[in-house]
Amino acid sequence: TIRLNGGAGRMAFPMTQAVDMHQAHRLYEKLLGVLRPRTRVLTAFSGGVDSTLVAYAARQALGQANAPAAIGDSASLPRHELEQARRLARRLDLDLIEIPVDEQDDPNYQRNAGDRCYFCKTHLYARLHALAARLNVPYIASGANLDDLGDHRPGLQAAREAQVIQPLWEAGLDKASVRAVAALLGLPNADKPASPCLASRIPHGTPVTLERLRQIEQAENTLRELGFAGFRVRHHEQVARVELPWDQVSRLMEDDALRRRVIQGLKQAGYLFVTLDLEGFRSGSGNVLLTVKGRLEPGPAAVEAHAPAGRTVAARLGE
Repeated sequence: TIRLNGGAGRMAFPMTQAVDMHQAHRLYEKLLGVLRPRTRVLTAFSGGVDSTLVAYAARQALGQANAPAAIGDSASLPRHELEQARRLARRLDLDLIEIPVDEQDDPNYQRNAGDRCYFCKTHLYARLHALAARLNVPYIASGANLDDLGDHRPGLQAAREAQVIQPLWEAGLDKASVRAVAALLGLPNADKPASPCLASRIPHGTPVTLERLRQIEQAENTLRELGFAGFRVRHHEQVARVELPWDQVSRLMEDDALRRRVIQGLKQAGYLFVTLDLEGFRSGSGNVLLTVKGRLEPGPAAVEAHAPAGRTVAARLGE
């Protein structure tokens, strides 16, 4: 366990793998060594621990003026995540630039096939390249870590095409290492759960629309305001499929008043049925559609394949 000393109070952070403080320090020095020769770097910033570590390390290695960070603002970015990113950048003395991104206008993104993230990142990196040119910054960096290589990440192809550098890869950091180094440095989001965009809650094959994104955000705001964390509200048209970490399931099921408030809030967001996924929270569960019959089944077929009677078991929360 490493103790965070950044911010108010001290917080214990249990590392998921054995990365001791000596290793974390060595990896951080290696990361600084990767960044220093680049002289000027623009970090694609999300407020998550990976991009925060890259932005912070660039700030330390190159100085604030040579290490700006930029966050892409679109309908798929929850408002609370944007505000958290702003606060984090102020706390770490990062030069954060907010840029509008228009992936929502791209029909290829809207159709939400298995390559949605490719088109999202393509739009983001195009805006970042334009910004970097104005700032005379030769490199754009992302926060991809080594563990991302083992998942379905079409956005990585967009990064390769845009010649985005990956400092965490070059320094040999996986997710456990990133969290260990972030904890060593006292970064306030060292143990922050992953928070992908709102579109990731929509099953592949169901179009991404502003209405669906806003519905999901309202539903997740309800859970957040009731004290839940590390969850997802998966969108299945009339059905909200709630994924909770197992340590929070009993709290919901044993408190009738809380359960009624969850149901009420999600129905106010526009859902007719509220279900609890018996498999609990798992990152990237929506990717199961990509393996149905070995390919993506778009449109209604995809929705049916992802219904409770198919591969996912869901439990009604009741009334």
